[in-house]
Amino acid sequence: MDNQYDVVVIGSGPGGYVAAIRAAQLGSKVAIVEKYNTLGGTCTNVGCIPTKALLDSSERYHQAQEQFQAHGIQLNGIRLDFEQFIRRKADVIKQNTAGLAYLMKKNKIDVHTGTGSFIDATHLRVVAGEQETILTGRYFIIATGSKPSSLPGISIDKKRIITSTESLSLPAIPASMVIIGGGVIGVELASIYARIGTRVTIIEYTDSLIATMDRELGKALYKTLSALKINILLGSQVQGATAQGETAEVRYLDQQGQAQTITADYCLVAVGRRPYTDGLHLEAVGIVPEKNGKIAVNAQLQTTVANIYAIGDVVAGPMLAHKAEEEGTFAAEIIHGHHPRINYQLIPSVVYTWPEVAAVGATEEQLKAQGITYRVGKFPYLASARARASMDAEGFVKVLVSPQYGEILGVHIIGPRAADVIAQPVAAIEHEITVEEMFRISYAHPTYAEALKDAYLMAGGQGAINI
Repeated sequence: MDNQYDVVVIGSGPGGYVAAIRAAQLGSKVAIVEKYNTLGGTCTNVGCIPTKALLDSSERYHQAQEQFQAHGIQLNGIRLDFEQFIRRKADVIKQNTAGLAYLMKKNKIDVHTGTGSFIDATHLRVVAGEQETILTGRYFIIATGSKPSSLPGISIDKKRIITSTESLSLPAIPASMVIIGGGVIGVELASIYARIGTRVTIIEYTDSLIATMDRELGKALYKTLSALKINILLGSQVQGATAQGETAEVRYLDQQGQAQTITADYCLVAVGRRPYTDGLHLEAVGIVPEKNGKIAVNAQLQTTVANIYAIGDVVAGPMLAHKAEEEGTFAAEIIHGHHPRINYQLIPSVVYTWPEVAAVGATEEQLKAQGITYRVGKFPYLASARARASMDAEGFVKVLVSPQYGEILGVHIIGPRAADVIAQPVAAIEHEITVEEMFRISYAHPTYAEALKDAYLMAGGQGAINI
């Protein structure tokens, strides 16, 4: 194998593999470096994809218990085969990683398995056990992603005090679990385990779940998760956690500042993620990570070294797979002399609970803080014929628009298939389509997307017309 390349991508997650494929499509000779034996990074192996597999499986089990009888479906002796529950997740991962391997071959991208570390700005050492390979590259794209974070006073032993990674492959259904963190990762994993019978407690430092999103979404999600009998402790500060043999003990201060202790089979730490650049030997090329561990880049995603770019979780911005994908394409095209653009304000946020949560654009809190005048259109799924037919009538669509020109400022959804429905508002805001133009187009009936039309109508000063 000739180890001289036009572009070397370090990391094979969503940002990395997309960057590699796009660079190959544009005519470059490309290599991708991955420390693990399978491609796909955190998202494919221990993040987005396996989590969604378990979320879907757990929701089906929950529906069988709670809703099938209303549909006229009688089941006797329903039980969860937890081994198969986990095995299906593993099969989904296998299918996705096999697909990525195929794409590498199809696009003639060389895959080097091992840990990459810079020798200088044009050479990368890749070490796998006793084997060492030196790659030469004109350009490098750092796409090494992130790892779970922890808190002071908490030592993650991966046995009783665990991260999201370990939570996806537990040996049996836990009787109880404490989840530290009420962000996206925390609420998704809480949903999975609560649906299959685990007594779940979420401890969240702020006064809202999914605190970075519109506050109404957090309030609605609180109600949804409470209905699953999840105990949610907001405004509570974790002081520490220790493993106690077959259990874990978590110490925290409640809303009144009183010291409390809770014991469970597992303590899951879901307080966010940190950039992962361990072993890259960045000092060899003069790149100094910022205090938060992220790599500084300019508007072209170029580091302080002209031929080295960085994307995804290792640079500023939300740690989202689709954000990394956009940056992967962007960096590859910049390297090849193109002039792409990314509108970071229009990268949607999604939470894959059920109902799903999705949003794009400004929140009400942001508009108020900036003194921007806006009009609200809000339509409940309870009034949607499609949602009632599928017994998914929980949640709402909220549209925020400028009263002056009808510009859509933000769309916030909690409801069925919100992750898919949000794509339409993203396109609308990107292309500056007005709220009137959005409510005058035809929506298939009955669909979940019709809730958008009614929210647009209401935000535009009209009344809802659909059921």
